[in-house]
Amino acid sequence: MLYRPSLLAYIFAATLLATAVSAFAGQRKFAYSYETLTVPVGSVEFENWVTWKHSSAGERVDQFDFRHEFEFGVTERLQIGLYVADWSLTESRTESRAVYQHSGVEVIYNLTNPNTDFLGSALYGEVQVGDRVIEFEGKLLLQKNFGRVSLVYNAIIEAEWEGESLQHLDERSGEFAQTLGVSYELTPNFSAGAELLHEVDLPEWRAAGKSIVFAGPNVSVRAGRFFATVAGLFRITDQNDEPDVQTRLIFGFDF
Repeated sequence: MLYRPSLLAYIFAATLLATAVSAFAGQRKFAYSYETLTVPVGSVEFENWVTWKHSSAGERVDQFDFRHEFEFGVTERLQIGLYVADWSLTESRTESRAVYQHSGVEVIYNLTNPNTDFLGSALYGEVQVGDRVIEFEGKLLLQKNFGRVSLVYNAIIEAEWEGESLQHLDERSGEFAQTLGVSYELTPNFSAGAELLHEVDLPEWRAAGKSIVFAGPNVSVRAGRFFATVAGLFRITDQNDEPDVQTRLIFGFDF
């Protein structure tokens, strides 16, 4: 069946294109991977995330996930982020609905520098709480810079409890994920590369479930206090019940 994008899909695609060619810019080179260096002491960044996931198996579904985040440089090694709101908009032929998901806090602590040490490293922790869900996420961040080339790897473990209310969280699940990214700085204001995302479901924490791999290109542009990074990942494993493609745009500015 030929896929005909919805109006929202057209708008989102146009936003990605307009942002990628505009004068936005910033420090972040990856959309699905975190780098190991934290923001400068005393600085404040405001980031907006938009992730579009498209599924064509059975009924066509477009899901848009949004995140609005403030990041604070506390020390030379410590960064704290506040998720003001995570919410999603799901659109299909039969319905269109917006749902608030959760808010939360993230902490990143830098251990070693990717420029001056043999290997850059950092630890990441995240807690998110919604009306009927609690999520915990931990990451090991690794990075090495070779001149204009940046290589990153993230190992991720996630735990989720969900139920009718926060007092009755009867369902539990987990996920192990890995990301790998490479970026080349073509100019001081423009970088391009690729990212890979590997996800493994851990239903009820009893055994590994589905293993899904996405991969695709990324672009990052920087100018002054503004930045934008976009990555488009395509599913390369055979799970028709998973999104065919997911595209993430992160944009914002420093105060």
